[in-house]
Amino acid sequence: MSIEVVVYILTALAAVVVVLTRLRLGKEGGGAGRLEVGTLLLNVHTVAGVLALLSWVAYLVAGEDTALGGSLAGIIALTFWWITALVGLLILVRWLPSRGKHATQAREDTWSEGPGLSVLAHVGMLVGVLVFTYAYAGSLV
Repeated sequence: MSIEVVVYILTALAAVVVVLTRLRLGKEGGGAGRLEVGTLLLNVHTVAGVLALLSWVAYLVAGEDTALGGSLAGIIALTFWWITALVGLLILVRWLPSRGKHATQAREDTWSEGPGLSVLAHVGMLVGVLVFTYAYAGSLV
């Protein structure tokens, strides 16, 4: 399988991660205590993810001699992907155990037992962004 095919598959999976993160965490009262994610963090993840997806797909399908296919467009798209991945990892911080006198007990996630789906999604996003960066730096896409 060529790196181009892998990049296209990872692009589709990254889009799913952005959408599902928004759906899972965007509901009010979706979590309790430490499992609740602030709206600012979630909004940054969603906006950066959508901008990353749009600019990355435009970069992939545009010709090299166009503005959308140029190196600056690729750098802008990768910047948004890195922001999305790093914010996604910050979202995972909510699963770290809390300690202290007033710490709240965690509730289970509604779509899975614990953080498994979130860890898979956001660590996968980080791996995907590393692949995107490698493919861009090596002029493989």
